[in-house]
Amino acid sequence: MPPRHVRTLVAVLSAACLALTAAGTALAGDDGMAAAAPRSVGSNWYAAAPYLMPLDNDPPDAASVMDATGLKAFQLAFVLAPNGGGCAPTWDGTDPVGSDTAVAGVISAIRAKGGDVSASIGGYGGTKLGQTCGSPEATAAAYQQVVDKYGLKALDFDLEEPEYENAAAIHNEIGAAKILQQKNPGIYLSVTTAGTADGTGWFGKQMLDEARSQSFTPDNFSIMPFDGGFSGAASQTAALAKFNSLLRATFGWDEATAYAHEGISQMNGRSDTGEYFTQADFQTVLDFATTHHMARFTNWSVNRDRQCSPPDNNGRTSGTCSSVPQGAYDFTAYSVRFAGATPPTTPPTTPPTTPPGSCAAPAYSAGTVYVGGNTVSYNGRTWQAKWWTQGERPSTGGSGVWHDLGAC
Repeated sequence: MPPRHVRTLVAVLSAACLALTAAGTALAGDDGMAAAAPRSVGSNWYAAAPYLMPLDNDPPDAASVMDATGLKAFQLAFVLAPNGGGCAPTWDGTDPVGSDTAVAGVISAIRAKGGDVSASIGGYGGTKLGQTCGSPEATAAAYQQVVDKYGLKALDFDLEEPEYENAAAIHNEIGAAKILQQKNPGIYLSVTTAGTADGTGWFGKQMLDEARSQSFTPDNFSIMPFDGGFSGAASQTAALAKFNSLLRATFGWDEATAYAHEGISQMNGRSDTGEYFTQADFQTVLDFATTHHMARFTNWSVNRDRQCSPPDNNGRTSGTCSSVPQGAYDFTAYSVRFAGATPPTTPPTTPPTTPPGSCAAPAYSAGTVYVGGNTVSYNGRTWQAKWWTQGERPSTGGSGVWHDLGAC
């Protein structure tokens, strides 16, 4: 089992202590503790939130990370099916969401400092709810419990091995994501999958095809260009360019629109397979992401964002340190820079060419979130959104989100 999934007694005790400390700021519920009401943070923060395991891998104090870096959002990992089977959400397959107090305490501490969290679904290893729930509707109902429990405004679908090799499971996951998008207007959704030199592999491409077939468009599709023969930032940016081509071919987007829906999740320091990604590599990828107005920049993980002792960790990959020389939270600082440099709420687009005053519906705006039923004017025609969308210009192609109502 990879280092990032190594559970330690220290981690459990640390998370429990943090939960007790934050209990005073939590709201009481039938289960004993619910997370404090969410603070409002921009979607650029959800797009920049690095992964944090709140119960495993010796989790650092989230409030201290925020103080040290200015970070405002974390991607909490991972929501899974119970290890013994079933369709109820758990943390790491062992801690039921319904009776949770520990993660709720972590969330309350983050929100008390003006931040917020997203929950990540899936990850590497373990049994996923898409595999055990019998339908998209049942899968969505399980995830809705997580949204309701913590008052979430963001979710990440981390679809990778072994789940993404199961077509039925991926159908359930994508279908669930679409249902959640419809039932929770404005929720920020990312879909994360494995990266390869070709952008993503065969199963990743099948996942994109499934999203297209279900007419589902998340805020971004992100790849993880590590653990696949990568060597530094140049190989990662090359994979991002290839992935952009895949998004364009799959959804009919132009280059700018594809980048506005594209993200990256990196692994800081030494990867599971012995690749090394330093602070200089992160800077190169950050420059690429901001130059191309990409939608997401995150990494695995805050738990690893500290120097090992000894610094090289004897050439091993650890779930609790990076295995490269660094200061505490050096890599998290790049997420903060991305959040300030590239708000994904304003993706690039060609300005509308509809003459002012010629259409009754408001002019299309790339920075506006539209939900099913919203109408806009664009190029002298009126268009109606079929479901949630942002940054995709009205047309009869692309993801199919827009319905042409005719000339103004």
